[in-house]
Amino acid sequence: MAFDVNYMLSLLPLLLSYLGTTLEMAWWGGLFAVILALGLALLRIYRVPLLNPLSQLYISFFRGTPLLVQLFLLYYGLPQLFPIFIGLDAFSAAILGLTLHFAAYMAESIRAAITGVDRSQHEASLSIGMTEWQAMRRIILPQATRVALPSLMNYFIDMIKSTSLAFTLGVAEIMAKAQMEAASSFKFFEAFLAVALIYWAIVLVLTQLQHWAEAYLNKAYVR
Repeated sequence: MAFDVNYMLSLLPLLLSYLGTTLEMAWWGGLFAVILALGLALLRIYRVPLLNPLSQLYISFFRGTPLLVQLFLLYYGLPQLFPIFIGLDAFSAAILGLTLHFAAYMAESIRAAITGVDRSQHEASLSIGMTEWQAMRRIILPQATRVALPSLMNYFIDMIKSTSLAFTLGVAEIMAKAQMEAASSFKFFEAFLAVALIYWAIVLVLTQLQHWAEAYLNKAYVR
């Protein structure tokens, strides 16, 4: 069969109507992942007894197993062990899976960015009367953010692309819709190319936002 350009173009508005679900999953997953990653990073930096080894175990597991397996464990396996999760819907399970998976990667980036800030700045903050938390919040984290931003944005971009796995749980997002349209029309190349173009456009927008954010944070360092 010849490539049907018109069919592919006709799919774009239909697929874009499901884009909100994809972006919502990525937004909540990214937000929760950054919060969890910051907590994990601080546990490792301050070597909190008991919690530090647990955080290392968590990071090792979620970095060492595929995201698809984790999604299946959360959605299908978790309710078997804990009945309270029986009512967990596919959309929430997908957000939870994305959060836990990418927090493990983000935690290491944040930890490296924080430890990369010169130790003398931390000591100087304490010497002028700041508490440990004030020094971290006012001096260390703002500088670490500049260093960690590129890798965190890369993980967020990867998260957006990984939302395509949510269709395996039954979430109606753009990948699931493309799969259904391809199965009914047998025009798989056109359907999946349309999805690829949408993801590519999203990544281009986010890449530009990353450049703007980096330029803004680097203002103080430009001479």
